[in-house]
Amino acid sequence: MTPLYPITKGQTDLFDTLIDKLHHGSYITLETTPGHSPQFTPIIDTIEALSLHRLVDGFSTTDNPLAKLKYNALFAAKLLQERFNKPVLATMSMRDRNRIALQSDLLGANESDIRTILALTGDPAKISDQPNSKGVFESDSSLLLNMIACFNSGIDYAGKPLALKPKPIYPFSVVNAYAKNPKTLQNKMQKKILNGALGIITQPVYNIDNAKVLLELMEHANKECCLEGKDVQLVFGVFPITKLRTAQFLSSHVPGINVPKSWIEKLRGAHDISEEEEYKVGFELSKTLFDALRALHPKIHLMCANQFSVAKEILR
Repeated sequence: MTPLYPITKGQTDLFDTLIDKLHHGSYITLETTPGHSPQFTPIIDTIEALSLHRLVDGFSTTDNPLAKLKYNALFAAKLLQERFNKPVLATMSMRDRNRIALQSDLLGANESDIRTILALTGDPAKISDQPNSKGVFESDSSLLLNMIACFNSGIDYAGKPLALKPKPIYPFSVVNAYAKNPKTLQNKMQKKILNGALGIITQPVYNIDNAKVLLELMEHANKECCLEGKDVQLVFGVFPITKLRTAQFLSSHVPGINVPKSWIEKLRGAHDISEEEEYKVGFELSKTLFDALRALHPKIHLMCANQFSVAKEILR
């Protein structure tokens, strides 16, 4: 009997290869941020012009970060995936959708072969650039992970069988990179593991000792969950810093990130010399960290706020 949703070998390999790299090899994904525009193609063209698609295993698309209006993450993921034939983690946040809309999006994305989903709770609507926006937040990202588990079993979140079982969906989640109480991070990791995440991406890491702590916490979390045959992988988030103001903003205003004082001091000294020196010092700090993290645990999610030339230099 011919399946109603035939999957070609190429499509199967697309996701199998990514998950195999996540568990057994070097894994690098690159974040893209759709713009405040009805076109995402110019971003794809820039990536192609820089040959960045040859340096990574996949991409991600963000979902209205900081509650700012952007091009849709699922449509962007479809365009990226079709252009480069590499899997794209399409971000879906709980802020803007109730459980009906979330499941509807998953159904539509499934036929379009957008099947690696990054589940986020989302930034608060009060910081949006759209006046009087209200957040939905029916739950945190665990709800979306549970929905994906249901879909992978052929039922919707209400327990009703779907007319056709969806093609497999591969869920990812996120966790802070730093907390004063490390046990807090481990508990969050365990919650995401138990709710079905295959990989957990950290907020940007800026210290190799911090990275080692995160790996230990992930190891303990996997052991505590005792899920036979499942070894959820930690992926280090990396966000290069080339400006003093970026370091100060991340340090002061973004929870779950710890930018070392030494970085801020070095960037401040370079900033007082020249803009070129500031960039040089920041890039060298970021590149050295990236290489150290890759040697420690070669699972990296590179974020660059669409500064793709910086991303290319980091990946060289």
